[in-house]
Amino acid sequence: MKKLRIEAPVIVLAILILVLIVGAILTASVGRNFFSDGSIRDILTGMSVLGLVAIGQTLVIIGASLDLSVVYVVSLASLIAATTMNGKAGNIPLAVALTLVVCAGIGLLNGFIVTVLKVNGFITTLGVGLILQGILNTNFQGSAGKVPWEFQLLGATGIGPVPLSTIIMIALAAVVWFLLGRTRTGAHLFAVGGDPEIARLSGVRTRPPLIVAHTLCSIFAGLAGLLLASRLGVGTPTVGQQGGYDLLSIAAVVLGGTLLLGGRGSVWGTIGGVAILSVVDSVMSVMQVNPFLKDVVRGVVIIAAVAVYSRRAVIRRRTRFGPDGIRSGSDADARAAEPAMAAAAADLAGGIGSLEGTRPTDVTSEGESR
Repeated sequence: MKKLRIEAPVIVLAILILVLIVGAILTASVGRNFFSDGSIRDILTGMSVLGLVAIGQTLVIIGASLDLSVVYVVSLASLIAATTMNGKAGNIPLAVALTLVVCAGIGLLNGFIVTVLKVNGFITTLGVGLILQGILNTNFQGSAGKVPWEFQLLGATGIGPVPLSTIIMIALAAVVWFLLGRTRTGAHLFAVGGDPEIARLSGVRTRPPLIVAHTLCSIFAGLAGLLLASRLGVGTPTVGQQGGYDLLSIAAVVLGGTLLLGGRGSVWGTIGGVAILSVVDSVMSVMQVNPFLKDVVRGVVIIAAVAVYSRRAVIRRRTRFGPDGIRSGSDADARAAEPAMAAAAADLAGGIGSLEGTRPTDVTSEGESR
């Protein structure tokens, strides 16, 4: 019997709905309305920064890599933006451009080391992250710079209960969806993440897609840093580390159904994973849960979701072989077919033996028998 295949976005949506229902019940038990404008705004605000980092992380994970330097890129971006603006609205364009160029340079360096020097992405971004941490700790002992009010509006305004930062994050997710699904670079990134050797033998240049993925990942981390600077009004050397955006972004990507080994995933699944984590955090804040217990709950949710994906993968592996690649019979049917298969194998062996008995000299160079 053919088993029903459940796609990853369906699983993400089911988990999100389940979390929303449980969250609504728990918040109602303490006399709070889970679907009030304030609660929705808090959830969406919490999604914005993590969502931007996770979108970039999705790209590198699809390419079978990782980026652990994003937290330091976030902190560096907030400092570059705040110190360049220095409280002057006229410096905003220069500060944004300089921040994104520096972040793109860091991502380009990561991509170069991973693809040209063949250093594992985990080690590469860990090393680059430590370098950035040293630079931050050496040059900044606390908050620095000042963000003008005009730029702070980015993190303070919205349309109804929907923050402007969330709208920007969703729009950028749509751009990445187009990149992955409608461009050659996206197709090549999936191919390289699936199997770089097969991609190379198929004529795909394996380096450019991964370099682009790392560069975009750092740019998205830079955008997250700009958003945090607009909310805080200053740049902070530890704002990225305090948010834990490196591991949380990876968790959101995995929650969204993207394969950690690369080659499969979607940006909308990642947004779903970010929404799940944000809803869980919001519910625990309302319930005034111990901060250490929050990590326990996050861990349980992540493990449960990945277990669902793993179970789904096992079922898919079992439905192989047979007509159209799907096994339609039972084990008893397979045992009943063994005599017929043995007879067919004997006939095939006899045919091969008769061919081997034919001497090469019996055949002329033109392929005709004498």
